[in-house]
Amino acid sequence: MAATSDAPVLVGVGPEDVLPVARLAARVAAAHGRGLHLLHAFNWAAFDAPAVSSSRADAQRLITEATAAANESGPGVTVNAEIAEGSAVANLVRRSENAFLTVVGDGGMAHCDRCIPADRPAVQVAARAECPVLVARREPPPSGPVLVGVDGSASGEIALNWALNCATRQQAGLLAVWVVDSDGSVEEATERFDEMMSRQRVSHPHATVECHVIRGEPGDVLVDESRSAQLVVVAARGEEPMRGMLGPVSQSLLYHAPSPVLVIRGVTDTPEPDGSSYRARRDQRP
Repeated sequence: MAATSDAPVLVGVGPEDVLPVARLAARVAAAHGRGLHLLHAFNWAAFDAPAVSSSRADAQRLITEATAAANESGPGVTVNAEIAEGSAVANLVRRSENAFLTVVGDGGMAHCDRCIPADRPAVQVAARAECPVLVARREPPPSGPVLVGVDGSASGEIALNWALNCATRQQAGLLAVWVVDSDGSVEEATERFDEMMSRQRVSHPHATVECHVIRGEPGDVLVDESRSAQLVVVAARGEEPMRGMLGPVSQSLLYHAPSPVLVIRGVTDTPEPDGSSYRARRDQRP
């Protein structure tokens, strides 16, 4: 299924992180020429009548706050809002089939030193959505480059293309990093990296790009590099895209990178140069 040219940026509006999520989503929507669809989901059936009334008022307040923040950060962006019944994760995953991108807050997990449960909403949405998922942080990121991790896989090259697209639209530089596990792999990775960048330069001839092949543990290296990045882009999985929902590198970045993380999933084709469309991977769901 191809996302239409007017497919919106879908935004999960929850009780935590509502303002940073709405602001980041509005900036992304403005950069890509998309509208915003704000979604707050709540299980009304779990409450008695007075509590339902109060919860509906709270939901409307959150939507109002998110709309105001989005209008401030993305003037001119069309904003629609919805209050839905049921699980927030289930609603976001279902609506992601028709979204250009889904944005959710991390609930503060980037600043949590303890073990982070895999059932956190941000992790579940990133693992199950049918489109790329952007996980926002509570603190604004630095005005550094867009960071992307590559590994020579097809999904890694799609992530590279998305990162180039984001960097161009955000008028930022791109830092592309390929992490290898031995000195003997550096030469081969460098050669393949050059070939990959040559292909991508065709559609992004003016991008400012810095490429590095680094020996180490991919998750650790990318988390460390992310400390000065305004955005991190990574494929949901690398060499084995059909095994599991999230790979160890994307999980490490979701849990520990201080900057927003864009997990590329649900697509097999790269965005067009104008960002107008992509093909959803409807036949390869995890």
